[in-house]
Amino acid sequence: MGIPTDPGTETGTASAGPESRTSRALTQLRTETGAAPAAARRAVRVTLAACVGFYTFLYVLDRPVPATYALFAAVSLAVLSRIPGTGRQRAAQMVRVLPVACVLVTLGTLLAVRTWAAVAGMLVVGFCLAFTAAAGPRQAGAAPGLQLLFILPCFPPYSPGDLGERLVGAVVGILLLTLAEAWVLPDPPVRSYRDRAAEAAEVAARCAAALAAPPYALPRAAAEEAVAAGEALRPSKSAEAERPAGPGIKERALAHTGLAARTLLARLHALPAVPADVTPLPDSLGLLRAVEGAARESARLLAATRPTGSARHGEEAAEAAPALRRARAEVAAALPPEPADRRRQASVLEVADAALVLCEAADISVRGRRAAVQERNSGRFWYARLHAPRLWWHRLAAHAGPRSVHFQNAVRIALALAVARTIAGLDTLPHGFWAMLAVLSLTRTTAVQTRHTVRSALIGTCVGAVAAGGILTLAGSASTVYAFILPPLMLVAFATGPLHGVGWGQAMFTNVVAMAFAQLSPSTWRLAEYRFLDVLIGSAIGLACGLLAWPRGAHDELGRAVARLLRAAAAEVAATTRGPGRPGPTGTQDTGTGDAGDAEEAEVRRALVLAESAYAQYQGEAQRPAGPGTDWQSALMAGHHVLWGSRRVRAAGGMPTAPVAERRVGEYGAWVAQGFRTAAERYDVPGHETGPAGDSPAGAGPRTSDSSLDAPPPYYTALAWLDYLTTDLVRMAASHPAQRMAVTP
Repeated sequence: MGIPTDPGTETGTASAGPESRTSRALTQLRTETGAAPAAARRAVRVTLAACVGFYTFLYVLDRPVPATYALFAAVSLAVLSRIPGTGRQRAAQMVRVLPVACVLVTLGTLLAVRTWAAVAGMLVVGFCLAFTAAAGPRQAGAAPGLQLLFILPCFPPYSPGDLGERLVGAVVGILLLTLAEAWVLPDPPVRSYRDRAAEAAEVAARCAAALAAPPYALPRAAAEEAVAAGEALRPSKSAEAERPAGPGIKERALAHTGLAARTLLARLHALPAVPADVTPLPDSLGLLRAVEGAARESARLLAATRPTGSARHGEEAAEAAPALRRARAEVAAALPPEPADRRRQASVLEVADAALVLCEAADISVRGRRAAVQERNSGRFWYARLHAPRLWWHRLAAHAGPRSVHFQNAVRIALALAVARTIAGLDTLPHGFWAMLAVLSLTRTTAVQTRHTVRSALIGTCVGAVAAGGILTLAGSASTVYAFILPPLMLVAFATGPLHGVGWGQAMFTNVVAMAFAQLSPSTWRLAEYRFLDVLIGSAIGLACGLLAWPRGAHDELGRAVARLLRAAAAEVAATTRGPGRPGPTGTQDTGTGDAGDAEEAEVRRALVLAESAYAQYQGEAQRPAGPGTDWQSALMAGHHVLWGSRRVRAAGGMPTAPVAERRVGEYGAWVAQGFRTAAERYDVPGHETGPAGDSPAGAGPRTSDSSLDAPPPYYTALAWLDYLTTDLVRMAASHPAQRMAVTP
């Protein structure tokens, strides 16, 4: 019987080392979520799909045309595109875009008949594909690859007779890539936004339970947990594919769920403490327990993964909402004798309203149009009864203007592609589509980023062209050499580019395309020269268009959009607190566009759409602020709070009719509205045309003691809303340390 070798000894390490390292590397490749394993898995999948299609058509079937399209279809959707998500999520998106890809190949083939037709098609198709980014990250990720599938057949020779072979090659390439993404080295699952929302709802339930039991205060640990759960629902904290950014019903409802959960947690965290010698009202405690039940049912519904479980929990959540609504109505009808109790009751009603929205939004996010939405909330959940085409139209129409970053990006890339196609057509550049490929892959949303990218890309392309020229010179017409070199070269290129930057990516991709084209037709070292020339021309065009068309990207547009949002919020606050007679929700008609209500509310909605899209792009740009970064998210949340609270005030019966209460709320509302106008001036871009700012609110504002005021419940509802908005103003002020707003809580 031998003595077992200790793994830590020199002998054990020597004998098991290579095998252990190989096994560990394979395990990391399959299970790790870091950048390197993810890039390696994608490189394996695209190399496998592209090479199977390319070699089968070229060497087995002797069909170079479908071989070319099979290769570039796989490369375009896997490398040029940046479809977020796991392999199976990307595979599902590729199946959806397959018909679009066939239409684009057909259009490109037919428009290649004349240069002017190709340029016009490039302008229109380029804009439309780029503009679909407004529909969400998956559409935005697929757009560059689809652009290439239109560009490739849009160059001479004009050969409509080859359309069938082109379509066959493109379809086979995309299907092979789809299979590889779904089944080869599947990515490990990531935490979904729905899971984060479920956890936040469960945390809210625990916080509500703590506030409904002695000592009627939120423990420090629970308060920290609430803050952490709310922060986890920021879109920037989730994987891009998991962010609820699409135009569909469930995506919109899931985004609404996250917002409701964050608001509920903030309301619970900010609920006024009960003095030690005071016993809370039983009705308020009962309402908090109802909030606990509704939040817990929402968490169970969001956490359910099986369809049967989702249906069962959906029914339970649907039952929890009416129970919470009844409890809320009972508390709202009661009038505590003491003003302090009335203010706390108004705060508890704000908590219940957020919990009710959470419950209904979660139900819609899981069950879609089958969810039960109460008629009084048809304005808030205006999207719950609309079909997908109308929701898509609403999303795209909201961005159809020069103040949308998606519109700006689409114009920039369409102009660059049209100019590149014009130059390629007039000068008859060899392999001119490489110039357009350079435009697609190197143009960024800011001129600064484009300049840095172009510089690295040209250096990498030059180095790659020298290496490719050497290989072409040495190998000559021996296509077998290129056939053996291409697969490992693709594997290294597609794994290296995402990890080491655009310079390495361009260097390696130059060698990949050289080895591929050398197998399609006899080639010399001049192929590498053409590659460098085309990339140089495409880079110059992209740089020029980036300088001429909105060179600062989302940086300036975000400031303008947030300033517009805050001015619209100021107008909504002023209109809501101006006085009685303003129609409530029952007096409005839902137009189906999301603009249910008056003009002020519609403007807040439109401004929120533009500000949120600008903020999403801003997060992906290399911004270098001179001081501490601005908390743009606080301004966006304030806009949502304005919308929510104005509905609450109108639903409570509008402004109080008691003269003293009406005057106090009016003064407080005017003060808060002026605070939003002042905040807008701080967020706005210097030199932008704005209205007069007026005097900044200072001090504690017009709030006075309520001890001698016998006011009706709408007074305290409006007061609680304005208190929360004041907190938002203070938070926005704190995010501008260099130019602090004069707002004091």
